[in-house]
Amino acid sequence: MHRVKFSIFPNQSFVDLGLYQFGREACESGHSFGPARRNHYLFHYVINGRGTLYSDDSSGYTNTFRINAGEGFLIFPEQVSLYVADMTNPWEYTWLEFDGLRVKQALESAGFTPEEPVYRTNFPGMRERVRDEMLYIVDHSEASQFDLIGHLYLFMDCLTRSAENSGRVITSRLREFYIREAITYIETNYQRNITVEEIAGALRLNRSYFGKIFRQSTGKSPQRFLMNYRMIKAAEMLVMTQKPINEIGASVGYENQMHFSRAFRTIYGISPRDWRRNNNP
Repeated sequence: MHRVKFSIFPNQSFVDLGLYQFGREACESGHSFGPARRNHYLFHYVINGRGTLYSDDSSGYTNTFRINAGEGFLIFPEQVSLYVADMTNPWEYTWLEFDGLRVKQALESAGFTPEEPVYRTNFPGMRERVRDEMLYIVDHSEASQFDLIGHLYLFMDCLTRSAENSGRVITSRLREFYIREAITYIETNYQRNITVEEIAGALRLNRSYFGKIFRQSTGKSPQRFLMNYRMIKAAEMLVMTQKPINEIGASVGYENQMHFSRAFRTIYGISPRDWRRNNNP
């Protein structure tokens, strides 16, 4: 049977960490909410059952996350999201909507991002405390504002200290290192007929994983980034030198002039010859 309990917090004067609304719901099979945007951070903890979260990341891609009992998920302000209860084992969850001056930094330090919104932990005791602090707030909606805010702080402490994502902050920095190294490799070797496999190999990364993190960081696939870089260099040479077009193509990694012309047209919309003609006085 579908059951829902919902409350609105009456005071918004807590600037560091404030509470907006909270509740608990036992969903029917396939029950969904969204697509919708929130004005504040919204965290759900799954008490029983399971479901699916569909949420947009910082690049606008929609990601899918399967979430089970004992796990949770965070929705960011202005993020489009949709979440759906499982058809055979629908979830029951509790939620808190909160915000404040210190919230963004605290959640980032715990490793929560639009790309990594799922809460998991290897510390069962802390997981239970996250759940219990949330349920205390939900079950004591008539308590004083200071009492509820106090438990909200305890919830945030347990959430950020126990999040499995917290180790991903280091991973995120390592990812940035890989992207910088990949771009440096392209800048140094674009003249040769290098491939994405070669770049990934130089970084000692799996090719598919490298492609994924490169696109997430730059908004382009490695292939597209490499082509863009080569064509920028080719466009410069077409204007600044009198080298033959086939020689310019070879100098940016294209031994076949037809392949070079096709790539140049893909980026600039015209042939290398027309580009030279249009951009020379």
